[in-house]
Amino acid sequence: MKQLFLSVSDGSVSLAETPAPSVKDNTVIMETLYSVISAGTERSLASFGEKNLLAKALERPDQVKKVTEKMSADGILSAVEAAFGKLKDPMPMGYTAVGRVVQTGNGVTELSKGDIIAAAGQAYHSEVNRIGKNLAVKVPKETEDIRQAAFAALGGIALEGIHQAEVVPGETAAVIGMGLLGHITARILDAYGCDVIGFDVTDKTLPCTKLKAFINSKDSHAPELVRALTNGRGADKVIITAAADSNAPVDLAQAIARDRGIICMIGVTRMELDRRAFYEKELSFKIARSYGPGRYDSSYEEDGTDYPAGYVRFTEGRNIEEFLRLLAGKRLCLSDLITHVIPFSDAQAAYEMITKNPNQEQYIGVLLEYERNDTKWDSVIRKKKAPAADKKTVRKRQLNLGLIGAGLFARSTMLPVMKESGLYHFRGLAATGGTASAQADRMFPFDYVTNDYRKLLEDEGIDIIAVSTQHNSHAKFVTEALGAGKHVYVEKPLCLTLEELDFIERAYENSSAELFCGLNRRHAPLIWQMKKELQTDKVPAVYEYTVNAGYIPPEHWTQDEKKGGGRIIGEAVHFVDTIQSLDGSGLASVDVKFADSGAYPKKDNAVIVLRFHSGAVGCIVYTSMGSRRYPKEQLRVFSSGAVYEMDNYAGLRKYDGSGRRKEVRLRQDKGILAEYQYMAEVLRGIRENEAIKDAFEGHRMLLEQMYGG
Repeated sequence: MKQLFLSVSDGSVSLAETPAPSVKDNTVIMETLYSVISAGTERSLASFGEKNLLAKALERPDQVKKVTEKMSADGILSAVEAAFGKLKDPMPMGYTAVGRVVQTGNGVTELSKGDIIAAAGQAYHSEVNRIGKNLAVKVPKETEDIRQAAFAALGGIALEGIHQAEVVPGETAAVIGMGLLGHITARILDAYGCDVIGFDVTDKTLPCTKLKAFINSKDSHAPELVRALTNGRGADKVIITAAADSNAPVDLAQAIARDRGIICMIGVTRMELDRRAFYEKELSFKIARSYGPGRYDSSYEEDGTDYPAGYVRFTEGRNIEEFLRLLAGKRLCLSDLITHVIPFSDAQAAYEMITKNPNQEQYIGVLLEYERNDTKWDSVIRKKKAPAADKKTVRKRQLNLGLIGAGLFARSTMLPVMKESGLYHFRGLAATGGTASAQADRMFPFDYVTNDYRKLLEDEGIDIIAVSTQHNSHAKFVTEALGAGKHVYVEKPLCLTLEELDFIERAYENSSAELFCGLNRRHAPLIWQMKKELQTDKVPAVYEYTVNAGYIPPEHWTQDEKKGGGRIIGEAVHFVDTIQSLDGSGLASVDVKFADSGAYPKKDNAVIVLRFHSGAVGCIVYTSMGSRRYPKEQLRVFSSGAVYEMDNYAGLRKYDGSGRRKEVRLRQDKGILAEYQYMAEVLRGIRENEAIKDAFEGHRMLLEQMYGG
């Protein structure tokens, strides 16, 4: 199948061949019929991409701040490389469409194969989309023009603004900004029995948008004109739908609103509120969060957990349902707003129109139309025929890699470093969704891509399987790959439970294949230097590792113990393993104590005490309470009258008989390249795989502390 992507580095758009997404629980697979190009939003994204680095920085000072914080913590080169890496990541475009259900997952009871549905949020400009059941609503049969249903997300945004503004039938509502969203909002308000006054800097009135009046936003007499239309009161409610880089819409809203009126922002403008004006009228200002309650809540959008109607009448999904009800009942009609229907294959021409508009066309609603193609959701999509299986032994220059999952770490770190090493050939990629795999495959082309990971396990040409998926799926993929006789590299952690760890250990013992876990810090040059110079594997030492991990919201998936395992299992296993590698004698015990603070997740701040058979001890302070400007990781090793202090894998200070010395490196090096070189050497029989033994031991002791042995 094909999907549309934007290059953030230069603003160009292109259609990429991607594997069709596979169905998951509480989702449906939708064959897209029409998707809407939201001209304002998508034009701004494309325009941002076209700007040079300085212009991008001036427009997004929040992102510049993050880069400067990373510079102070990780070093200049590491921060710059990370920033450029993100600019290379193609962005999927689109968010609202209408399509046909071709498959339903477990937990989906209200939709069936063949149903026509409106979808929001996860409805990209793509021939096939996977939609969470709460974001997909069946289009009523009475709907005469199903193209209108493609505007579902925009209808949801308009309705959420109306709900937030607490609009009552019979009131006068002002709509500032008469673009596509403004017209939809005005028409819904009219359907609800409100008088609507439209505002814009130019006359954008349309015959089918019933307005009590249109007033130019720049008219200095606008407040007086509104009072004349409302018996001297002013607008009861004001909804700002404009997209402008100024405060003018907010200034206008506070001027035309009545005493104790409500202003709601669903557009994008500056928001500098004049206290005097708001105080005198006791105005309320609200912001509607996209399509409604449920937006950005993964339990609602991804897991399919709905909010009870008795508590939340209009959720994200029920706003779409209401929008469709208005269309089906002919209380709302948007057909005249559709000015262009462009074949999906010509999507680049559509973007050329909304960004450059060389022919000076008048457009409002722009739809992409998709051809019917019964093969576009096939389980395996190959861009070119996969080469015949390589029958050579693993003793070769490049190892054929099969990648399961294409998350951020794989795209930004794993694949670039493997490519740099020259040791890996990217043979097969498997991912359940088209977006991530297309991003990975576009930057690092594979011989073939698929949405069925079993194809990789069956491919005799693949030497090693890399697993880069959500933490709770690691154990499944690792055991199956080992069972298929494939060498395996899995991102940390190995697994989330002791039972899973038992399964993995048994699978490893019964397999001729090797297993590697992405605990890369043990391979970092500065760690090797400390071990060599201090001889920590021969002389007991005291280790103090401080991890300024940074705050992550409690609702983030890594904090969910069922999905991510929590931050101790999900990340702190790194630091346990690093000290294990320095000492080398094996862990005798692990003890974890958590801070008790209502301001932070309970298991987000901990002290981990390690004891080794050598007599050495270690202490890991893992905290989310610190400043992002402070280095993330610092390791101090006390041994034989010396102190070595490693600063965020970019610097090393030594205090010994020679005095105080400092080494500074231009680039942070956490050992990822060395780790991939180590894996290749193990598979060629040059080295023994000692790291996995420590990984099993460290995981087991941490899991026993977290969940009991």
